[in-house]
Amino acid sequence: MDERARAALAQGRDFYAASEYDKAERALAPLARERLPFADVYHMLGVILHQKGWVKDAQAMLEEALRLNPGYTEAALSLSVTYNELGRYEEAKDVYQRMMATRKSAPAAVDPFVRGKIANMHAEVGGAYEQAGLFEDAIHEYERALALCPGFLDIRTSLGRSYHEAGDFDGAERELRTVVRENPNLVGPRLQLGMTYHSLGRVAAARLEWEQVLAMDPKNKVAKLYMLLLSDSGAGDPLTPVR
Repeated sequence: MDERARAALAQGRDFYAASEYDKAERALAPLARERLPFADVYHMLGVILHQKGWVKDAQAMLEEALRLNPGYTEAALSLSVTYNELGRYEEAKDVYQRMMATRKSAPAAVDPFVRGKIANMHAEVGGAYEQAGLFEDAIHEYERALALCPGFLDIRTSLGRSYHEAGDFDGAERELRTVVRENPNLVGPRLQLGMTYHSLGRVAAARLEWEQVLAMDPKNKVAKLYMLLLSDSGAGDPLTPVR
């Protein structure tokens, strides 16, 4: 994630927390268009769009939030309400029942909703460390988050990115390949995985990931730039990491 996107995400979260939804939407909507893998971006936009009466658009955002983070209780509740409003009662019931089943199947000592909250708190601390360039500390916090909620793909993507920036390319590859395997349609993790392959000297594998990105999103500027740099400057030249 670049600094512009990072600033927009922080600003959007602040505006959303302050119930300044128009400002939050302006900050967050470009991040969704870029398909950044942050579940809370799609949840916040889903809630905002629902409040504006754009229920079907809200549905799409909330579904994406749950694809990224299947244990996101708040997104599940919001989607259930949205399905109800659209008259899709069976789907609303199914989302709600799956959420309740997840909570009941978890260890009694820690409620899944609480675990998700704590995991996201660790992830926020990890993000602060990452912004400060303290990647080992960021890795520690992201790993603590994933120990609580291993299915949170947005956090695993952040862990992979931090491994990369700490110079642990094998660790980055492991985490990012897990994300891509779980959800092959995520653009951000594929961009970063290609970056990691490039750093490992596996240029053909990097090219393949970026080609996959362009197949899904032909207008993706980052993937186009990386492919151009591979063609113009030679396979061994460094590229700027995805942030």
